[in-house]
Amino acid sequence: MILTLKFPQKPLVIRSLTLLTIALIWFSCSPQQDQSAQADPQTDANPAATGFDMDHSDPQAIAIADEVMEAMGGRHAWDNTRYISWDFFGNRKLIWDKHSGRVRIDFPDGTTYLVDINDNSGKAYKNGAEVTHPDSLAQELDRAKRIWINDSYWLVMPFKLKDSGVTLKHQGLEKTEGGASAHVLELTFENVGVTPQNRYLVYVDTSTKLVSQWSFFREAGQDTANFVLPWRNYQQHGGILLSDNRGERELSDVRVFETLPEEIFTSLEPVELSNYH
Repeated sequence: MILTLKFPQKPLVIRSLTLLTIALIWFSCSPQQDQSAQADPQTDANPAATGFDMDHSDPQAIAIADEVMEAMGGRHAWDNTRYISWDFFGNRKLIWDKHSGRVRIDFPDGTTYLVDINDNSGKAYKNGAEVTHPDSLAQELDRAKRIWINDSYWLVMPFKLKDSGVTLKHQGLEKTEGGASAHVLELTFENVGVTPQNRYLVYVDTSTKLVSQWSFFREAGQDTANFVLPWRNYQQHGGILLSDNRGERELSDVRVFETLPEEIFTSLEPVELSNYH
């Protein structure tokens, strides 16, 4: 089966080295796998992932995180969402089999990664040829996994507020940069990734219960965020809501699928997702 991915003609413009550095930091601090228990379909409960810091997290913050999950479609819908695809700021396209841990990443220059994020196995195609040397392949697949960690967190972070290694605190009510009232949740990390000193402030709109803004701090003790970005344009995709607008940047072509062919995750041939629903 030979299919074709269509990339935008306009190249990605990297606005600053700072944003690139922050993206690399995200690679190492974002949770890598969903280790949560499955929700009860009768109650749509939202159990925390193994390793979530329940003892030091605020009950109010946990309750708000559960409201976010419900507003996004509910835990049962999230658990049952299988395939998610998106274009990361025009720089690359990802297809994620959420149930198996397989990920496909395609770049406009022809580079393709097929990686299993559970065991780091897979294939890589770069500079017109498949990468076969074991050390080189391992390096490329490690890069692919880090890309997925980063790019998926930009898309699905609201579903991961109770992830492994997270401590969740309620910081009160504040106004977002857009003027809306929001609960502020602080996310700090312990024993996860290589930069547990990072910190996030996640703003949850008091009316919609959706994440409307986030702030990133490279060091937890910083008073000023490295950046503040909105979460806008929530759309229904399958049984869940996903936001694609991050202010000056946009996650485009976001789609959810119930089924996709096996070849997408096993063949380095190009694919065309418009043939599937």
